[in-house]
Amino acid sequence: MIPRHVGIILDGNRRYARALMKNPWDGHKAGIKKSREVISWACEKGIKYITAYVLSWENYYSRPKREMKLILKYLEEEMENVINDKNHIIHQNKVRVRFIGRVNVLPKKLQKKLKLVEEVTKNYKKHHMDIAIAYGGRQEIIDATREILLEGLKGVIKPSDLDEKIIKQHLYTNGHPYPDMILRTGGEHRLSNFLPFQSAYSELIFTNKHWPELTKKDFVSALDEYSRRKRRFGK
Repeated sequence: MIPRHVGIILDGNRRYARALMKNPWDGHKAGIKKSREVISWACEKGIKYITAYVLSWENYYSRPKREMKLILKYLEEEMENVINDKNHIIHQNKVRVRFIGRVNVLPKKLQKKLKLVEEVTKNYKKHHMDIAIAYGGRQEIIDATREILLEGLKGVIKPSDLDEKIIKQHLYTNGHPYPDMILRTGGEHRLSNFLPFQSAYSELIFTNKHWPELTKKDFVSALDEYSRRKRRFGK
């Protein structure tokens, strides 16, 4: 039983670098390389939707400036790779990419690259990937609520109309199913503001491996763990 939608919390880059006595940004660089591998594994297993938690809203503002500058630099370089290299894993597997979060706070140059990636992958239908950057689940719910309120003031939505479907339609993830499984690396056992609305009935799987250390065997083991669980959806 393969999950249709897998959410992944990419945690442990800095601790991985620290263990090797390297700079934190070396861990982030290794993390980007690992992301390509994991995308390949997921597509090979037939997973249709992936949501990757790359950078939280809180970390965007709390991390040291030099570290954040390099994180964004590496991300921009990877976007350039997707745009210019037709042999990139994204194109090989026909993955449509979408960026979710408050991307408007990111540097303008990076925002342009993100939009270009969305543009060059927009016709792919085999796989879909949301990349959560400057993302926070509470912030997502606030933004959705704001949009609903504005539509309510215009008379588009009445209070009696409000239900889960309308809320879902106003989330960043609109158009994608809720995640069946969420995998978190790095040894922490929490969601850390990742998809709080969407993950109500997701199966949570944790590994002590830092993100850059994750192997294909670890990934397949997580999928096997998911397949052994009986999903009840609150019943």
